[in-house]
Amino acid sequence: MSSSMSKSDKKKVLDFAAWSFNITTSVGIIMVNKALMATHGFSFATTLTGLHFVTTTLMTIVFRWLGLSQPSHLPLPDLIKFVIFSNLSIVGMNVSLMWNSVGFYQIAKLCMIPASCLLEVVFDHVHYSRDTKLSIMVVLIGVAVCTVTDVSVNAKGLAAAVIAVWSTALQQYYVHFLQRKYSLNSFNLLGHTAPAQAGSLLLVGPFVDFLLTGKRVDHFGFTSIALFFLTFSCVIAIGVNLSQFICIGRFSAVSFQVLGHMKTVLVLSLGFLFFGKEGLNFQVVLGMILAVVGMIWYGNASAKPGGKERRSVLPVRSEKPNGALDEKDGSEK
Repeated sequence: MSSSMSKSDKKKVLDFAAWSFNITTSVGIIMVNKALMATHGFSFATTLTGLHFVTTTLMTIVFRWLGLSQPSHLPLPDLIKFVIFSNLSIVGMNVSLMWNSVGFYQIAKLCMIPASCLLEVVFDHVHYSRDTKLSIMVVLIGVAVCTVTDVSVNAKGLAAAVIAVWSTALQQYYVHFLQRKYSLNSFNLLGHTAPAQAGSLLLVGPFVDFLLTGKRVDHFGFTSIALFFLTFSCVIAIGVNLSQFICIGRFSAVSFQVLGHMKTVLVLSLGFLFFGKEGLNFQVVLGMILAVVGMIWYGNASAKPGGKERRSVLPVRSEKPNGALDEKDGSEK
């Protein structure tokens, strides 16, 4: 009994550590990128993401050299599909932000949760309890109340938003799917995907950024402070990419999306704290409170028996890598 309790306690500690790691690095990189882009004028978001995956690739090489990550196998067709979904997600989000109002962009981001739910229901036969569904609705309403302002729609912006939503939902679903199907831990999966994403994004990134900004990245005049923030952003990105894979692997794409909106609340709060209280009003505070209440409710509802059940089990390979860092301990939420 005590052994079972200790295993349960260990899982809770690891779950909390995974979420804390993801939230800390994600909020940190948003603040650093805001300084890099808004203050120092480096507006090449797609190219920057490619550089993020370069540093992530270097991390996976170092970890394998140290023996912390073991060789593993991911079939080429699955790798290609993953890279396509991931890169469409990155480019789609950047284009959607450019072509849509901020309000519609935020609505599109909120649509990722229903899209992820639909993928889990269709492909994994997941059943959600009434409380789990209601808690997701409270989170969506709360985040919408505190982030959605002006909403205007146009045809090309709508198309970009649809591509961004579904490619992001598919990419996050695929992270969980590949880890279960091939018994890959986060380090192994990143070792396969990061080099492919780095190469492809550095190839297309400068052209996409030129389309979006009208500026060429090779003409950017680097200062020492801009180079510092660029390097800092790339270092933090290692933690962002790794923690995303860890969290989705331990939980699911839907849980990652729902609880991930804590980052939205934190970014808003830190923005008001460090950059002034302009825009802070009763509506924003109410939205933040609703979102946090919804997240707590979701965590409790999905953890209860029947809160979120997988009706079919995906077969996994019998052999498992002997990596020293395997975070697949515990049940899915």
